[in-house]
Amino acid sequence: MTDLFPTLTDWLADRTAVLATQHHKEKVIAPLFATELGLPIIVPAELDIAFDTDRFGSFSREVPRMGSQLEAACRKVEAVLDATGYTLGLASEGSFGPHPAMPFLPCNRELVVLIDRQHSLQIVGEALSTQTNYRQTQVTTWEAVQQFAQQIGFPRHGLVVIAGDGSVTEQVAADRIQKGITSDTELAAAFEWAKIQAETVWIETDMRALHNPTRMQVIQQATQDLISKLKSTCPACRTPGFAIVDRESGLPCSLCGQPTSLIRSVIQGCQHCGLQQEVLFPAGMETADPTYCPYCNP
Repeated sequence: MTDLFPTLTDWLADRTAVLATQHHKEKVIAPLFATELGLPIIVPAELDIAFDTDRFGSFSREVPRMGSQLEAACRKVEAVLDATGYTLGLASEGSFGPHPAMPFLPCNRELVVLIDRQHSLQIVGEALSTQTNYRQTQVTTWEAVQQFAQQIGFPRHGLVVIAGDGSVTEQVAADRIQKGITSDTELAAAFEWAKIQAETVWIETDMRALHNPTRMQVIQQATQDLISKLKSTCPACRTPGFAIVDRESGLPCSLCGQPTSLIRSVIQGCQHCGLQQEVLFPAGMETADPTYCPYCNP
């Protein structure tokens, strides 16, 4: 007989999760966990513990990220659990770049990871959004700086100024960067400083959560996805995170019945007991429009 995981209520009773952040992500993560699961969230600063998440990688490139997005998030959780002695931890990690299906659109992918050392459990919430102001450019005049700042929602969204060509992907020296800029006075001073330091000036959005409310909304979406997965428990052993592990294409064409590239079913799986279940027609459609059919619309 499969060992039963505690019920959600019993699992989280009298427990607190520690969130690995120094960028105020608890503002969107903690309320959701409190409201939907009754789980208190604490950050290292509340325990008088200095915890530098930038050592795992920084968007401004002075510290390259080691490993994948998921690996970086897991490293944050493991490190904060080591530092605090807690057994339940959370961390988020974001990435920015072209949309996987629409490369002409920039997108923000956010992961929020929960790790429970007591029960050897890891569950990941995810959100992919084209709602992002992720942008950068080279500037030569104060007028160009002001125009860029207006386009990205400054000063509500912060800016980063780099002395030199920041378009390169290599590591950027910390002494060439000023970030967290949220006022016209700071921006003007940073621009003048950069012009003295180098021949070119690079300006970009500050993608750290505390300086980017648009990104904070996507972190909130990933948190909601994580909570939904926690509430989805395995029908055999009750382990949280009974979620999609695979997708099967082949939704039949409504005209000729031939399989298309659209999703016909998803496979839900349990990371504890290994149970898998197929769910047919997850989008609520049993046939595909002939537009997507390689036979009807070659």
